This record gives sequence, C-alpha cells and structure tokens, in this order.
Amino acid sequence: MATTGPQIGAQAQGTAWAVLCAVSLCHLINDVMQSMLASIYPLLQVEFSLGYAQIGLLSAGFQITASLLQPVIGAVTDRHPQPKSLPLGMIATMIGVVLLGTAQNYGMLLTGAMLIGVGSAVFHPESSRVARIASGGRFGTAQSLFQLGGNFGQSMGPLLAAFVVVPLGRPAVAWFAVAAALGAALLWRIGDWAEGRRRANRAPVETALRLPRPVVIRAIVVLAILVFTKNIYSASMSSYLTFFIIDRFGLGPQGAQLMLFLFLAGMAAGVMLGGLVGDRIGPLRVIWFSILGVLPFTLALPHVGLVATGLLCVVIGLILASAFPAIVVFAQELVPGRTGTIAGLFFGFAFGMGGIAAAMLGVLADHTSIRMVFLVCSVLPVLGLLTILLPRLPSLERGRHQV
Repeated sequence: MATTGPQIGAQAQGTAWAVLCAVSLCHLINDVMQSMLASIYPLLQVEFSLGYAQIGLLSAGFQITASLLQPVIGAVTDRHPQPKSLPLGMIATMIGVVLLGTAQNYGMLLTGAMLIGVGSAVFHPESSRVARIASGGRFGTAQSLFQLGGNFGQSMGPLLAAFVVVPLGRPAVAWFAVAAALGAALLWRIGDWAEGRRRANRAPVETALRLPRPVVIRAIVVLAILVFTKNIYSASMSSYLTFFIIDRFGLGPQGAQLMLFLFLAGMAAGVMLGGLVGDRIGPLRVIWFSILGVLPFTLALPHVGLVATGLLCVVIGLILASAFPAIVVFAQELVPGRTGTIAGLFFGFAFGMGGIAAAMLGVLADHTSIRMVFLVCSVLPVLGLLTILLPRLPSLERGRHQV
C-alpha cells in the first residue's frame, strides 16, 4: 500500500529532533506550573484562611479553563493554524504565576489559577501539532518525547513546592515566572519554525475520513473511554497513593512520597517506550498491551507487601502510561487534519474528567476507606476490553511510516 501524502512529506523533511526537544522542554515548564498550583493549596489555605469550598473553586477555575477550552481551541486552530500563538499561552501562564505569588486577596488567586489554565489550553493543541509536524513520520516517538516533558513537569511541581516555595514562602512562586518567560521566548522561535514549515508545504491538508463516519465516531468514543479510565487510575495514584501507603504500612510521609515517585518515574519511562514501540509494532498493539495488560498488576497492588508494592508501582506506571502516545497517534490518524481537536480532547477534556472522578474517589474514601478506593480502581483496566471495538488502520501497520 502506498504511504499517504502527508506522511511522505513528513518523512522527506526528516525528524526535527531539536524542535521536538524544545517543545518537550516547554511542555515541562507548562506542567510544572499547573502541578505547582495544587501543591501550594495547603500554603494558600493557611495564609488566606480558605475553606475547602474555596480551594475547590480554585481547582474548578483551573480545570474549566484548562480542560474545557482545549477542544474548542484545538478545533479553531485546525481550521486556522496559529503556531505563533504558542508564546501567548506561556505568557498567560507567566502572568498567572506572578498573580499567585503576589496576590493580596482571593480574587487575585482565582484569576491566577484561571490564567494558568488558559495558558495550558492554548499550549497543548498547537504544540501537539508542532510535534507531529516535526516527527518526520515517527508519530509515536514524537508524541512520547512531547509527553515526556509534561510527565517530568508534573512530577517536579510538588518537589519544587516542597523545597523552594514552602521554605521561602509564597512570594517564591513568582520566581517561576522567569522559567515561563524563557519558555515563551523559546516558543516564539518554535512558532516561527512551524509557520515556515507550514508555508513551505503548500500541499492541501488531508481531511477526508479513511473509514466510514460511524466507525470513526465509535473508535473516538472508545479511545476517550480508555483515556478516561487511565486518567482515573493515574489521578487516584497521584492523589491517594501516599495516604494508602501510610495507612497500610505505617510509613512516614517521606517513605510514602518515595512510592509515589516510583509510580511517576514508571509513567515517565512508559510514555517514552510507548511511542518508540508503537512506531515499530503499531499503536493498536500497544493499546491492547497497556490498557488490558496492566490489569493483573492493579488487581494485586492492594494485597501485597511493601517491597512488592514498590515494584508494582513502577510496573503499573510504566505499562499504563505507554498507552497515551499510541492513543493520540491512533486518534489523529482516524481524523486526518484534526490534530488540534484530538490534542484538545485527549489532553484537555479527558484529563479534566479524570480529575473530577478523582475528587469523587475522595468522597468514597471519606465514606469507606482509602483501601476501598484502590480496590475499586484495581478493576478499571477491565474496560480495556473495549479495544476490541477499534478498527485496524492500514496506515499505522508496522513499517508503514517508519523512516
């Protein structure tokens, strides 16, 4: 079978590794800022005498702007690509960080949280498109490298909050605006590069569906459910693993944080491996292995000892995270020319829904126990059986787009 036109163009121009690394670094900066927001909630609660409802409103303000705006922005930029908008998103994040560090009242805090969400909403769809343009046909590898920066950013946020913001006080948050400013400068260069690449490629963007519309819709719904499932489990681990470890094994906070680090490290490795392997064997096989293959390990986690728990945290993180690059590539191939929409849907909306589900798990923990949360979540990967409803895509079969 012949390779599609866009793939030929991408392969002919080669993989722009410097651009991919730069976009990944900016993803790290973006996600550091948004993960730090949640990490400083206890500090904000004490300083501003906030109730839990006000804390919840900060999260809601961030989630609404970050999650719900992303699909909208992605759909708009699919029709009118705006790679030069990337630094504007980082500038919004920079202003939000400054407000968090200098706020004198709750309204300024809420505005800062929402601006960080706006920055994230602008960043993800367009930067995901840039990663695909720079992939040179290695779509899975490009998505993995892009997402790797985000994963490291999410894991670094709590550490920076603990070792920088807590000892030095809330004004130290504003210092991170320097990193955002550097990210904006870097994104300006990336936007110039992407705009030049777009203008050089005069070929019309392929938008025709390669499969019947009902099949495509069904596949997108299935992929969204799989991402939703993954995000619920990931959010439960990120939010409640430390409490589970302390409750079950009597470890102190540092030991519990080490277990969380093992899970996050496994996820970082899994994201990178998922794309690399997906480019070799096809993303559908990776999705099968990741979503359903993790089930034996999640089922075992609530019942094993301390050492085994540490090992399972690494294994679960690695296998679970490997699906995400494959899912994004698969979805982008289902609806050609809708890279921004797909990025907005899977980076934004599904992420937000996973966060809401994690909050509901907190209610479950309050009414039952923290162990019950992990017993419930352990069976979530069963939904991976829905992968059987995904169609085969010849354009993503092994070797089709290797370079």
